[in-house]
Amino acid sequence: MKSKFIVIEGLEGAGKTTAREKIVTTLYEKGIQDIVCTREPGGTPLAEQLRILVTQSIEEEEITETAELLMLYAARVQLVNTIIKPALARGTWVICDRHDLSSQAYQGGGRGMDSSLMRTVRNAVLGDFRPDLTFYLDVTPEVGLNRARARCELDRIEQESLHFFERTRTRYMELAATDYSILIIDAMQPLDTVTEKIKTTLMCWLEQQS
Repeated sequence: MKSKFIVIEGLEGAGKTTAREKIVTTLYEKGIQDIVCTREPGGTPLAEQLRILVTQSIEEEEITETAELLMLYAARVQLVNTIIKPALARGTWVICDRHDLSSQAYQGGGRGMDSSLMRTVRNAVLGDFRPDLTFYLDVTPEVGLNRARARCELDRIEQESLHFFERTRTRYMELAATDYSILIIDAMQPLDTVTEKIKTTLMCWLEQQS
């Protein structure tokens, strides 16, 4: 089977790390051993530095919405062109924690940025490059943020208002409803139930690719 690009999406506290581990073990069970895991923003030295700029407050300077968007896409194109595309070309499967759908949901939905600007930037940076499969782990903002707070100190974006995350979640669901490659997983269920659903969903999808 040709190598695939699989993305895991969701609000803070949705369980993306656990989902990634389940996806990797499921692929191993199917005999797929050549796998690279990465994340956005990040995944390369340059992209990781941009991640720090995006997620941490800058003393005495507010990050504008447009600057935030452009930094995210700068990190994204660096990761796609130096890690993801070369891996796929050599037959390696790529599992990524977040990708372009995050910007569409967080900046497009949460921040309410202009949709034409979003399309222009995405098309200029990514062209027609898209994930083969995206798992969207759906949780309410209240549950997700409570989980995130229990895990660690919240970063700059995680400290946004509840309404921001409600708008982000709404946009995620709107996008998932119009894209057959985005599969929704109810991440409000018990952990064992969620991971089993991820496994069965992935197994079914793999069978369809054969």
